[in-house]
Amino acid sequence: MLTSAVSEEVIQSRQNPRVQALARLRDRAERDARRLFLVEGFRELTRALERSVKVEEVYFCPSLFRGSEAAELVTRARASGIPCCELGVSAFEKVSGREGPDGLLGVAHTWDCSLERLALSAAPLLLVAESVEKPGNLGALLRTADSAGCDALIICDPITDAFNPNVVRSSQGALFSVPVAVCSSAEVVAWMKARGIRSLATSPAATKTFWDVDCRGPSALLLGSEKDGLSDFLLGAAAEKISIPQAGLSDSLNVSMAAGIVLFEAVRQRRK
Repeated sequence: MLTSAVSEEVIQSRQNPRVQALARLRDRAERDARRLFLVEGFRELTRALERSVKVEEVYFCPSLFRGSEAAELVTRARASGIPCCELGVSAFEKVSGREGPDGLLGVAHTWDCSLERLALSAAPLLLVAESVEKPGNLGALLRTADSAGCDALIICDPITDAFNPNVVRSSQGALFSVPVAVCSSAEVVAWMKARGIRSLATSPAATKTFWDVDCRGPSALLLGSEKDGLSDFLLGAAAEKISIPQAGLSDSLNVSMAAGIVLFEAVRQRRK
């Protein structure tokens, strides 16, 4: 461990007020009220710092570090003016949301997720997710959007928020590279119409397969919740309804897998 990563104060108690305040950020109401969220893990915290996310504090536990890179991250954070505080193992486990934490956790400021802040390319490729319930799936959608080079992920009528710790974790830092907007389904339909963006809705009942649709122009892929799929409103507003042919007993794919299949067909068409 680098000596510069040693804190003057080591918090051991799980009942310490700072530890309790950190733990409360696992609740959405607390995140919304304080406009702060947790970034846990070496990879995630590194990517947040690389993307100039406003990290307010870093908490660390050297006993849980998995290599010298963790201590070096703390040193870099301190050098950039971010306050760093050491926690004992029990206190860190109180605030961690993981089994086998790696001893690094940051507190960062949330940011504006309005549609108006999105900067689009000339022929944008967008992913629109309506009422996705599971944080792990929303995080996976962020990773998929990042891999496909999407201009943005638009979350409609959200059930889970983009700053949920499990979204941050499952996105593997893609939350910090993919622009995100949050709005209602009605708002995104009007917004896309005003910008000439053609919407493609996935539906098992569609007669046209996803590879038969031209995705080279401004396009948005619409995906619904894990349980119910897209709402009738978004299905009715879509320019095209497309299906992903399936040969097995299951009639649906995981939402992030479905997104990857269709988005990478769009990538293929655009490169061709």
